[in-house]
Amino acid sequence: MRNNSGRFGLEGKTALVTGASRGIGRAIALGLAEAGADVAVLARSTGALAEGAKEIEAMGRRAFAYTCDVDDAEQIRRTVAAAIADLGHLDVVVNNAGGFEHVGPFLAMTADDWTKILRTNLDSVVHVCRAAGEHMTARGTGSLINVASVGGYNGVPMLSPYAVAKAGVISLTRTLAVEWGAAGVRVNAIAPGWTRTQLTSAFAGNPELADGLIQAVPLGVWGEPDDLAGAAVYLAGDAARMVTGLSLTVDGGVTAYNTGPAMLDLLQAGRIPV
Repeated sequence: MRNNSGRFGLEGKTALVTGASRGIGRAIALGLAEAGADVAVLARSTGALAEGAKEIEAMGRRAFAYTCDVDDAEQIRRTVAAAIADLGHLDVVVNNAGGFEHVGPFLAMTADDWTKILRTNLDSVVHVCRAAGEHMTARGTGSLINVASVGGYNGVPMLSPYAVAKAGVISLTRTLAVEWGAAGVRVNAIAPGWTRTQLTSAFAGNPELADGLIQAVPLGVWGEPDDLAGAAVYLAGDAARMVTGLSLTVDGGVTAYNTGPAMLDLLQAGRIPV
């Protein structure tokens, strides 16, 4: 049986993961449970969320599932409070919920497009940080992990509001790390690169487009949701006790390389779906 009680284990810890019904959020929730944590999962949908909770319970961990719209600050406040009541406390919170619906030029975007994407990808993170942060700072301990994106570092044609929101997540992460450090709360981010999820299916599902994008990835492969789980487990546990304010890229080397020309070439060739 795996020993989850050491520095790299999460035995006895509790966690809440948002956007946990599929993709990266689901993989992280299962990874935290595999490392020994009891896990509460949160998402808008119910079916897949319940299935994930059953998988966590099958590992011998406690699991709780909540349906919640992360765009609604009051729903977030109530749901975080429910998770604290059910789990007893929160050691780890992973802010993963997000996404984008608008893919297109900046000038073709409406004000509503912009507001909606920032609300889902930045405002929702603020709501969860506020609700969880009050609890963690009062306890004097905790690890808060925000899922950002390499898009928060680079200019991303056709995805301007998403990139701006993720840049905001990275900045918020650093700011809260400084504000909450004295209270014993660590705040970090994970920045995925091109990862196969439902969110990126329009890109990954097009062989020509997928191959073109992956040319800018030094490792030469698309990431998978499970690739993010290890980063989250590390940042959640005692092995990372001196790590805060970090944005950990899990991107196959994208941020070590100039991806701009590759994206622009695809855009100019009409190979990015709009």
